[in-house]
Amino acid sequence: MVFSFKDKYINPLTDFGFKRVFGSEPNKVLLIDFLNTLLPKHHRVAEVTFKNTENLGSTALDRKAIFDIYCQGENGDRFIVEVQKAKQNYFKDRSVYYSTFPIQEQAQQGDWDYQLAAVYTIGVLDFIFEDHRSDETLLHVVELKDQNCNVFYDKLKFIYIELPKFDKTLDALESHFDKWLFVLKHLAELPNQPTSLRGSLFDQLFSVAEIANFSPIEQETYENSLKYYRDLNNVVDTSRQEGRQEGILQVAQRMKLAGVPTSEISTYTGLSSEEVSGLE
Repeated sequence: MVFSFKDKYINPLTDFGFKRVFGSEPNKVLLIDFLNTLLPKHHRVAEVTFKNTENLGSTALDRKAIFDIYCQGENGDRFIVEVQKAKQNYFKDRSVYYSTFPIQEQAQQGDWDYQLAAVYTIGVLDFIFEDHRSDETLLHVVELKDQNCNVFYDKLKFIYIELPKFDKTLDALESHFDKWLFVLKHLAELPNQPTSLRGSLFDQLFSVAEIANFSPIEQETYENSLKYYRDLNNVVDTSRQEGRQEGILQVAQRMKLAGVPTSEISTYTGLSSEEVSGLE
């Protein structure tokens, strides 16, 4: 079955799209380039090897959204990068939990001095952390620090990108990092490859992402992945809206019990006088 898509390019935040761009051997040059916009200079990536992902994640959905990459730096260092496409529920807990896997798997039998390779966890978020909503910062680098805010252990870092906070237009893109964020957020909306996003690397990315280049099986897989992504976002949005409405009702109930006039309750909560009158 061949599907008819309105979009020319995939949404890279779907499980299928994310893995096609960042988690496949033929396209590892895209992953290396993206990682080098995020990692510190002393750990610029020269080569990557994908770990078998069958054992990653406690659920099938997590296994699609999390993969470990064994990296060799330009300076010869070897380190591990774990890339996670974020889900909203308990994401900080989830990312810390899965970061322990590439740490524990470095254990060696027999005499071992416990020297570990550095581990980076990169989370690509299509939502904003509730406790960061008033903060304009979209790139968060988290390290283990002591009570004096000095880095206690420099081999474990969490890097989170809150994509919804990225609001630059195509004409306002300044850095290579900006271009990557724009592609991640807006690729599926683009009718064609923009002139400012050309060059061998982005040419490859747009070719990889063009739905017309997919086989029928790939198109079907992407269709299912896109449907799941949209359904999940709808559930989250509905839950947030229901939670907000429930909070408004609770405030209105307390105001009513306190004897606040119905007209004032309506003004402050946006509820109709009939809705206020129906509260018990």
